[in-house]
Amino acid sequence: MIYLCRHGQTFHNREGRLQGRTESDLTPLGLMQAQAMGQLLRDLVRREPPAPWRLVASPLRRARHTAEAIGEHLGLAVDFDERLVEIDVGEWSGRLREEVHGENPHLVGDDAWGFQAPGGETYEAMMVRLTSWLSEQATEPERRLIVVSHGVAGRLLRGAYAGLAREETLRLDIPQDAVFRLAKGQIDRFDCEPIDELAED
Repeated sequence: MIYLCRHGQTFHNREGRLQGRTESDLTPLGLMQAQAMGQLLRDLVRREPPAPWRLVASPLRRARHTAEAIGEHLGLAVDFDERLVEIDVGEWSGRLREEVHGENPHLVGDDAWGFQAPGGETYEAMMVRLTSWLSEQATEPERRLIVVSHGVAGRLLRGAYAGLAREETLRLDIPQDAVFRLAKGQIDRFDCEPIDELAED
């Protein structure tokens, strides 16, 4: 069983920038989202049969800080796995999405546009590393994992788990205030309690 989360909102997210492998800290809202996911996961784990749980995250700072907040609620330390990192968007790293779209109008409307970055990562390369990680977990069906990853990486993990086609996978939503349970061939979504964004400052 896997509970899969995306990191909380970052400053790059808020500014509409492409992050990829670049680092960007969680905003005040992102910190609250991390806490909300921790509270939700604590409640979800309590409903499951007693078993040891492991908390694993991408080593990028936004995922690490989100995972550490979750770990505080569950009493778990964080392990890291490089295979869970976000897509590498090469020369587009840190640039505004609108700016990139303005320069590449032929990509607008293409769900796979993010994989067209000069010097970036391909869909196929990402799927190789993510399915490798997923297959490793399948060798121990009783394993209990809480995983903190990223928008595109989490989308591809869910698509690979569900056996979705590329087009369907790239249309999956990528919330920062929800948790997905991957278990017994099924994916279930659990939403956090709404956050009052006016309180984020």
